[in-house]
Amino acid sequence: MDIEFVKRAVPVLLGGTLITLQIGGLSLVLGLLLGIPLAFMRVYGGRVLKGITLFYSEILRGTPVLVQLFLIYYGLPQFGIVFDPIPAAFLTLGINSAAYQVEYLRGAITSVGENQMMAARSLGMSTVKAIRCVILPQAMRLVLPSWSNEAIYMIKNTAVVYLIAVPDLMTKTKIMIARYYNPIESYMLVSIFYLVLVALATLIFHSIERNLKIPGLQLEERR
Repeated sequence: MDIEFVKRAVPVLLGGTLITLQIGGLSLVLGLLLGIPLAFMRVYGGRVLKGITLFYSEILRGTPVLVQLFLIYYGLPQFGIVFDPIPAAFLTLGINSAAYQVEYLRGAITSVGENQMMAARSLGMSTVKAIRCVILPQAMRLVLPSWSNEAIYMIKNTAVVYLIAVPDLMTKTKIMIARYYNPIESYMLVSIFYLVLVALATLIFHSIERNLKIPGLQLEERR
C-alpha cells in the first residue's frame, strides 16, 4: 500500500469514523429506549400487547435493513414525511436494532425468574415498581453479552447508510476511490478501520461485563 496514499486517506477516514460512531451510538440508544418497554410488554403484557411486539420484532428482523432504509428515506416523502440523510440513517438502524434488542431483553427478563416478581409483589410493591427496582437492574446486567454483540453488529451495519449519501466511513472510501482510482487500497484501509473499531468495542464491553456480572446468575452466551 502506497504510504503517501495512506497519509492522505487517514484524515479523511477519521472524519468518516466520527460519523459512523455517532450514527451507531444514536441507533443503539434508540434501539434500547424502544426495546426496554417492548420487552416488558412481551413478557408481562396481555395477548394483544404480546402480539404487537411479536409482530414488530418479526417484521423488522425478517426484512433487510437496506429495504427499511429506503422505505424511510425514499418512501416516506411520498406522504410528506422527509428526513435528512443522517436522521434517516439512525432512525432506520435504531428501529431495526430495537427488534433484536427486544429478544435479547426478553431472554434476560425471563432469566431473572418469576419468583423475584412474586417476592417483590408480596412486599407490597406494585408491578411497575417491582420491574423498575428488582427486575430491570438485573436484566440489564444479564443482557450485556448479547447487547455487546448488537453494538458490534451496529458498527458494521452502518456501512449501508452510504447509499443515502451519509458521509460515513464507506462514503469517504467511495470518494477516495473516485479521486485516486485505487479501490483495492481504499477497501483494505477501510477494512482496517472497521476491524479496529470492532476490536475496541469488544474490549470495552468485555471489561464492562466483567465488572457488572452477577455471580451465580449469568447467561451463558456463545459469541
